[in-house]
Amino acid sequence: MQSVRTAGALLHLSSLPGPFAVGVMGREAELFVLQLQRMGFHYWQVLPLCPVDDTGSPYCSCSANAGNLALIDPRRLMEEGLLTEREVRESVYPGSVYAADYAFALRQRLHVLRLAFSRLTDDDKDQLTLFAQQNSWVADHALYCALKGKNGEKPWWEWPKEEAVYETAKQNAASLQAEIDFHVFCQFVFFKQYRSLKAFANAHGVFLIGDMPIYVSRDSADVWSNLRLFQINKRTLAPKKVAGVPPDYFSADGQLWGNPLYDWAAMKDDGYRWWVARVAHASKLFDRVRIDHFRAFASYWAVPFDSETAKVGAWQKGPGMELFRTIRAALPQADIIAEDLGVFGEDVVRLLRDTGFPGMRVVQFGFDPNGDSTHLPHNYPKNCVAYLGTHDNNTLLGWLWEAAPAERAFALRYCCFGGREWGEGGYRSGSCRAIIETVWKSAADTAVIAVQDMCGFGRDARMNTPGTSEDNWSFRISADALAGIDEGYYQEINSLYRRYYSPERTDAT
Repeated sequence: MQSVRTAGALLHLSSLPGPFAVGVMGREAELFVLQLQRMGFHYWQVLPLCPVDDTGSPYCSCSANAGNLALIDPRRLMEEGLLTEREVRESVYPGSVYAADYAFALRQRLHVLRLAFSRLTDDDKDQLTLFAQQNSWVADHALYCALKGKNGEKPWWEWPKEEAVYETAKQNAASLQAEIDFHVFCQFVFFKQYRSLKAFANAHGVFLIGDMPIYVSRDSADVWSNLRLFQINKRTLAPKKVAGVPPDYFSADGQLWGNPLYDWAAMKDDGYRWWVARVAHASKLFDRVRIDHFRAFASYWAVPFDSETAKVGAWQKGPGMELFRTIRAALPQADIIAEDLGVFGEDVVRLLRDTGFPGMRVVQFGFDPNGDSTHLPHNYPKNCVAYLGTHDNNTLLGWLWEAAPAERAFALRYCCFGGREWGEGGYRSGSCRAIIETVWKSAADTAVIAVQDMCGFGRDARMNTPGTSEDNWSFRISADALAGIDEGYYQEINSLYRRYYSPERTDAT
């Protein structure tokens, strides 16, 4: 559990530099770990590692537990003798190094993974059997992937009835065993590479914060194999209501996510086993787990399935503290961060207090010149994680340029910016540094900065704009840009504000 002042950097694996269409779990990731270590950062925060949807979003995934195959490094398979150098070269991306291409990456990874799978020895296959035994979710995910491929990638509710019904499909799975084994192999490779990266990071004093989306996609192995745990019409197979949020800071129409909602009564009757297993899996992958949209455990926004926007909806009661008492009893060491942003209520405040989890603060939300926002650093409690911006925010420099003049003036005054020209300075913009240092000197136990803000990038480097479906999730950084980060500056502020991590710190976790 968090016990000392620390700092972290936010950069998803897909955004790393490298020769492939997205960043991968290879040498580039290890070099980033070493760079974080030199600067005294204790944490590396990543976005969800699960498969992405057609827009590249990892927040509407076909699996709560599976890994995104696009993040696999083909070079590691070559080192194991499962690929040739020529086959790896064929995976090199001919397009821009500044934007992720998930479709190309996934197509190429599946190609080389099939080649590697065809070259497995009997000993390798024994490892797959053990992996499946140790990860109970893998069998259902692999069967779902095999059936989805057989049915031309159609969503599961459009499959023949004998396959759309999980129990029947499972009984008839023998004919697909070879394809099931292939998808088990894919996940084995992913988690083997990820465990190696995590071990490398931890050995160098860098610990992983992972992100857990609260919801899964309707077209997912989770919904298909656990229909009774979701608010799904068992006759039509359509959701009764779907997830979203009402109008907020990001969108006047609200955000209509479309994910099926949980049947919390059914989950309670089952002892919340699905959630306990999910948190257990995430806690093995990450040193700390940020649960996205935490407020929905107190109450969630339910939107009729046929609605065109999230404006039409209603708050429904969530499982509350009962769920987290169950999780805590099963997983007393789970280290959870609550993403408690958005429309608030007393029920959310109470749940956060009762769990004891640290919540989040985002400084960009705080600069109302007429208010005293909880996102202003003087209001940060010790038990929180403070961000310059999340993956959903504009970059800090982009925010400064686009903020209302009164907001910008208040922000610069609040952060004691002494310069006359706030927009000057480029990479070393004094206005941005004034805001960074204000967050760093706050009482928050952990402060996190996106790598885009470490580089001083503008809005074109934004990772995601909520409420939109285009031009998101594709940001990649070049090796030159990473090398150009002013490491001395971050060493200095991490040390000055007592956030500097080194192995000699006996009070660190």
